[in-house]
Amino acid sequence: MPEKLYGVHMGKARFAVDLGDGSERGEYVNQDYILHKMGRPHRGISLMYCYYPLDKGWPGRASVVHAHPDVKFAWDYPYDDYFTYKGGLNGNTEDEPFNYMRDVRRHGQDVVLTLTADPNLTDEHLIAVAKDLRPFGRMLLRINHEATGNWFSFNKRCTYKEVADFFVRFSKIIHEHAPNVETIICIGGIENPGKSDKMEKEEEFAQCIPEADIWSVDKYMALHWGWPYDIAEPGGRSHSRSNVRKVYEMTKASFERFRYLNGGAEKPMVMSEFNADGDVTGAYDQAMMIKEFCDILTEEKAYWFSGFTFYQFRDRGRLGLEIEDPNNADVGIEQPALKAYREIINSDEFLPVMEQKTEEMTLPVTLRWGGSEDADGLAMPLHFEANPHFCEVYFDEEDDGNYMMELNGRWFYKSPKARCIDMMSAFFENPLDGECDLTLKIFAPPATGENDPSQGNDWQENYYYTVTKMPRVRIRFNPVEAAK
Repeated sequence: MPEKLYGVHMGKARFAVDLGDGSERGEYVNQDYILHKMGRPHRGISLMYCYYPLDKGWPGRASVVHAHPDVKFAWDYPYDDYFTYKGGLNGNTEDEPFNYMRDVRRHGQDVVLTLTADPNLTDEHLIAVAKDLRPFGRMLLRINHEATGNWFSFNKRCTYKEVADFFVRFSKIIHEHAPNVETIICIGGIENPGKSDKMEKEEEFAQCIPEADIWSVDKYMALHWGWPYDIAEPGGRSHSRSNVRKVYEMTKASFERFRYLNGGAEKPMVMSEFNADGDVTGAYDQAMMIKEFCDILTEEKAYWFSGFTFYQFRDRGRLGLEIEDPNNADVGIEQPALKAYREIINSDEFLPVMEQKTEEMTLPVTLRWGGSEDADGLAMPLHFEANPHFCEVYFDEEDDGNYMMELNGRWFYKSPKARCIDMMSAFFENPLDGECDLTLKIFAPPATGENDPSQGNDWQENYYYTVTKMPRVRIRFNPVEAAK
């Protein structure tokens, strides 16, 4: 008897969660590993790059081509020490960050690209970047973040007014040439709620607020900015720790000021970098502070807040859910923060909303992937007599589908080449306590990580895939051979 099938729509969570993956402090970790650790995909994955194509040594990484024993701070190089953006004018989209962007998207997540760039670049350079980003769907672009600071190269080259002018110019080019991309303005925000109602460098950056699609502040509840050149110790001057409630209030006051400067109209408000540095707090307080902040969000129903990017998954210091093993960069050492964070992002208000349709569907069915906050998939009801001993999903040889699948609260990835996905890990930490009905949900993000221009006028926002045959699900409630 054929399985019953229903449509299912995946929409926005109350609070979106994005995850930083790689920066000046750590290497990129593949999405298969992160998915197994987290149990679910994120709304987006944040990648951090720089674009200074007019500089000597480009496109070499700053800390490599400009290495010098006198460097005593992470940003004491001619240009920012992020991975270098290999695209742009006369660039190559088969290199970084595009290989990672494809990995992110095929695993059902949106790309959140941070790009620090030389404000002296011509429109020709910026148009080339915009065209690079067109195939990658509904992505977010954070341009010259923490722009009211003084550490990044773009701030050392230009006045704050010139940095703001550049943001507006770049953002307009993005909106014209890559309408699938939303831009993020990230500035200092309100630092002293109740004492000053103005943001740092407000006059210079006010013009950016209506131009950006999303407003952002970076808030570390604790941070050791002297890393890796010194060790945080009591009395030191290269680290700080804040009160969690105060960080929340600063963020809320920043949103209210953004809204005021935008004529009272609201836009999404995010923290593009959020964490507490274990160098300052230690591993246990780090986890506690992350949980405390998220508890405030849910208890106060802070729906003015759209979400945060946790910085980051694996770190060479103590800003990661994992610490990079100093003996082997491919190995991560899980921290207490990972368990706390995993519990947070798998709680109701941080999960995408699923809406199952009531009308039964028949194959073939064309699925739509708009992004991690807007996708149409299939739902297959399954009956379980008890907690299973085997739960596997088998695909035909000709099924080249690229699927993200969810069962019992846990997500799985199926690449075009995979033929069997073992889903038993959906029951290891969340076993069934008796007979019940569950739903296998299937979505189809693009297998290449890119949208297809041949699919129609909406190709930059949507990707389509037609399912002609459902997989076979094998469920067994006992071992193959009983104990003797």
